[in-house]
Amino acid sequence: MSLFHADSYSPDDMVMHPRHQAMQPVLVQLIQQLRSCETVEAGVDFQRALLTRLLEVEKDRWEFKRAVTRIRKGKQPHREVPELQSGRDPADIATWRFEHDVCERLARQLRSVGDALAWRVFGFQRPFILALCRNQSPGPMYGKAGLPAELEHFERACKEGGAFALLHDLTNCLRIGDMTVWDGVNPPRTEEIKTNPKNSRSVQLGRINQARAAVLDGGPLPGDNASELLYDLDLPLRTHLDVLRDALERAATDGIYATSVPGSRALFVVDQYACAEQGLSSEQFNERHRHAVDGALQRAGIAAGREDYNIHVTSLDSTARDPLRVPWANYPLHPVACARLIGDYVVATVETSGPVLTRLLQATGLDARWVRPPGNADLQQGEVIMEIHQQERLRSVALPGGLTMTPGWTLQMRRSELDRYLMELLQPGSWVAGIKNVLAARQAGRPWPHYRNEHEIWV
Repeated sequence: MSLFHADSYSPDDMVMHPRHQAMQPVLVQLIQQLRSCETVEAGVDFQRALLTRLLEVEKDRWEFKRAVTRIRKGKQPHREVPELQSGRDPADIATWRFEHDVCERLARQLRSVGDALAWRVFGFQRPFILALCRNQSPGPMYGKAGLPAELEHFERACKEGGAFALLHDLTNCLRIGDMTVWDGVNPPRTEEIKTNPKNSRSVQLGRINQARAAVLDGGPLPGDNASELLYDLDLPLRTHLDVLRDALERAATDGIYATSVPGSRALFVVDQYACAEQGLSSEQFNERHRHAVDGALQRAGIAAGREDYNIHVTSLDSTARDPLRVPWANYPLHPVACARLIGDYVVATVETSGPVLTRLLQATGLDARWVRPPGNADLQQGEVIMEIHQQERLRSVALPGGLTMTPGWTLQMRRSELDRYLMELLQPGSWVAGIKNVLAARQAGRPWPHYRNEHEIWV
């Protein structure tokens, strides 16, 4: 969340800011550079380029924060504060808050490309991300006391025998440890860099060891719940990301495009550049958007009861907020399309109906029940939305009084799994097969499933 309340500007104000617009070609260039990395040297050069950009943005953010503090105390902004580019009133403290929030968002956008690097160097193996994301989000790199030591360690590691080192602070998804090193022989090694070698951060080292054991040895994921384990589905991942790519291309021409997606889903895409080129008024935009969305909902079979039972996920201002989401720069899309999604110049929304989705699972033989109460409030982290019960294929146990107890197994589906089904556009067959696989294993606690072939899906 932003440090300040964004009550003095709208999302449109954000994307119209000159700093925000200037970041688009930077993101395209960085994504292109990332995708062309084939050597250790290229990966190190990419991190240096990303680091330079990120520190520039975070320095400006820090200066704007300092200016806000001074204005609150009745002082003038300090001399070192960057030039305002929004055209807003410099005497209004909200102007400086706005500039700070722009920089906060730009830093997240840059880190999302760092996330794409992390996925790439880990071979698109989701277990590493699931294990190393389980900490609070780190603060800004600029002004960090331990940054010089981390950079020195980074440069030294990259010069030792062709090893490759990844700085975690360049990402949002790697939150445990400061750096991961690949030596070409052993599994990736995550390290905590100590500014003072005499200081011991046993808690962080313990989480590093727990994350490593979770991935390599099947131990519990970092945290207090020992029942949270990675689960290998040993199944191929199949998606409808081709539908997303086609929708983005249509929206780039039409401005607004909506379509149904197999599996009781509707996809809506808005391209602000195309809408601006067509000169749509607010009334024209709203009418065209309503017509497109209504049609897609009808085709998906999820129009009825929308306000009570439909839920959705969106790309809007979501970049580098959730470490579990695959970063846009890894989607099999053109770098320009990725940059527009990262910067909110293109917004993609996927919607489904809880009861309709439940009936889809029931049709495959799953005893699914939608347990989320009606209402259109946002999904909460960790919220249980569906329960899937499976009867144990064992002889029933007769109890006194004519009652019969049939052993069973209940799988609770939470927000993160539904988010993945929607945003990654998993094919229904692939998704259902994964659910049945988890149920058949009867793994106690909270399994975190992952597919085998994600390196074939992402870029």
